[in-house]
Amino acid sequence: MKTVAVIGLGKFGFYIAKSLSKLDDFTVIAADNNEHTIQEVSEYVENAFILDSTNKNALEEVGITNLDIVIVSIGENIEASILTIMALKDLGNKNIIAKAITTTHGEILAKLGASRVVHPEKIAGRILVHDLVDNINFEKIDLSNSMRIIKFNAPSNIIDKTLEEIREKDNLATIIAYKEKGEWHKTIDYGYRIQQGDMLAYLGESKVVEDFYKKLLTL
Repeated sequence: MKTVAVIGLGKFGFYIAKSLSKLDDFTVIAADNNEHTIQEVSEYVENAFILDSTNKNALEEVGITNLDIVIVSIGENIEASILTIMALKDLGNKNIIAKAITTTHGEILAKLGASRVVHPEKIAGRILVHDLVDNINFEKIDLSNSMRIIKFNAPSNIIDKTLEEIREKDNLATIIAYKEKGEWHKTIDYGYRIQQGDMLAYLGESKVVEDFYKKLLTL
């Protein structure tokens, strides 16, 4: 179990904290100086704190010390992000991933000790989550308030069944891709037999795909 801290909960940081909180392999600490934002993220993250991330003592009090991964997603306040990186390094945090808003800002953060600098316009928060997690067994991607994609490793009880057999059991969720031996296939061969280690991606209304997945586990 890894503990990951996410500091700064704008759109980018909020998405990262929320996404990581769904994964069994991670404990998430979320921090921001905005009380309303902390209230919102508390619905997903158990350890959420209002604090000034430039204050080393405040970081230490909530356990952001000697962590494997810390993500700094502070927005326009360049000074705050710089001071936060410095405080995190002093507290022994090993792998600091920092959001930068300009190239120069990124260069400064790297020189101060950020292990990786992320430019949000070049890399989406969803991609960063995939980089951090070696093996995601289940993932939800909300496309809108009502539509969702679910991606999951094929459960053992559907191994050797064809995609057509799955469709016959429930055709409300639509398969959009499947991953075989590390390669995603977007042209669906419904005669394909599901193998151990395959990953499947389905699209549908949020409740439909959730119910579909639960149904798969009982086939």
